[in-house]
Amino acid sequence: MATTAENDSRDSMRPRRSSPELRLLAEQVFARAAGAFPVGGNAVRILRDAGENYPAWLEAIAGARRSILFENYIIAGDATGREFVSALCERARAGVAVRVIYDWMGALGVGTRRLLQPLVEAGGEVRCFNTPRLDSPFGWLTRDHRKMVAVDGGLGYVTGLCVSDKWLGDPARGIAPWRDTGIEIRGPAVADIERAFGQTWAAASGSDLDLPEPESVPAAHSGDVMVRVLASQPSTAGLYRLDQMIAAMARDTLWLTDAYFVGVSPYVQALRAAAHDGVDVRLLVPGSSDVPMLGQLSRAGYRPLLEAGIRVFEWNGPMLHAKTAVADGRWARVGSTNLNIASWISNYELDVAIEDAGCARCMQAMYEEDLANATEIVLAEGHRVQPAARVRHRGAGGRAARAAAGALRLGNTVGAAISNRRTLGAAESGLMTSIALGFIVLALLALFAPLAVTVPLAVLALWIAVTLLVRAWRARHGGSRDQESG
Repeated sequence: MATTAENDSRDSMRPRRSSPELRLLAEQVFARAAGAFPVGGNAVRILRDAGENYPAWLEAIAGARRSILFENYIIAGDATGREFVSALCERARAGVAVRVIYDWMGALGVGTRRLLQPLVEAGGEVRCFNTPRLDSPFGWLTRDHRKMVAVDGGLGYVTGLCVSDKWLGDPARGIAPWRDTGIEIRGPAVADIERAFGQTWAAASGSDLDLPEPESVPAAHSGDVMVRVLASQPSTAGLYRLDQMIAAMARDTLWLTDAYFVGVSPYVQALRAAAHDGVDVRLLVPGSSDVPMLGQLSRAGYRPLLEAGIRVFEWNGPMLHAKTAVADGRWARVGSTNLNIASWISNYELDVAIEDAGCARCMQAMYEEDLANATEIVLAEGHRVQPAARVRHRGAGGRAARAAAGALRLGNTVGAAISNRRTLGAAESGLMTSIALGFIVLALLALFAPLAVTVPLAVLALWIAVTLLVRAWRARHGGSRDQESG
């Protein structure tokens, strides 16, 4: 027979029913943190990898009658890209309003501009996001990292997948597809996805999105799923606040998947606190990144997670590109945001939070399937991080986000080493050695070829100075004109 203490312990581990007042308060906090309100009446389907996502997108495009909004960080000029552009061209020639946004950085070296030219000729409209400008030396750091499709105001897709053959793999050569996750939404929440597209369209073109009026109002109720569309913009940090809240509020489980994890200290501490409080926290990351150096950078952050009892797993396939979270069997997130400072603070990102037990169970089951193809990372003797076997893979994508994430990890490691504010583990020793060698090379250049150091710095300083002067002049004279016209 169980003792009273044992019964109390078991009761404390069961999810408690919250009062209506507490639920309303939690809803208010979530809405303010994320900057997005939940929308009910949706039908939702979780889509795994390109094998499920691409056919669904193409079917939706083929059935479009009024409008197609298509936004993606990378639209590669390969067989996959050509298939999508051909489908978009066919709809544009049929009179459907086709609007496409791609990112300038994501398009580097993949032939996107040439690929999309037939779409422009067919009557579609295309915008390139944030091309370099002389008046913004560091503006290139802000990228449009969103991936979405919206059709006729009633069907939408939010995803982590770009448009490229890489996501399909090469079965003939034994190369598995990239692992990624997307979501299909039917219902009123699609209007929020379209509004998110309008934000980026205005940022890329300087004009509002103009679409034909719908012939009929989309169904107000397509299902019973509550959805929150999280359209992050630079410097808003809405999803960062929400991710911290989920880590703080999780009671039983918090399972994360991320392609380019570089955890900042406040978020790492939130995960550690959850684990210390008995929450089953897991992190699934690539075992072999499409940017080899990032594997070393990410592993440098494993030790504080493992020491807190957080379980870390590395994917054994070519590349894990998904960005998902599932908590307590009732909340899930799918989208484009990585768990690093570039995604949280600098980029335009798009995610969907789903408050539905059925969807959460589906995500949990998918996570457990993924762990069957992953290797758990543990602390071996001497608290050394034991990594999984590396799988070679080459490729590119998300360059700006990964560059910023890598810079953050470098900065954290250097700062810790200099200030001695925390103990650095064996996983970071190789990174510290690389940084030290870099500084030695820089010192030798400064001693024996000073112009190689001073000239680039002088050019950069002059560029920044001119940019600031031009903006100050525009602000002053623009303000004067506004006052006169008022």
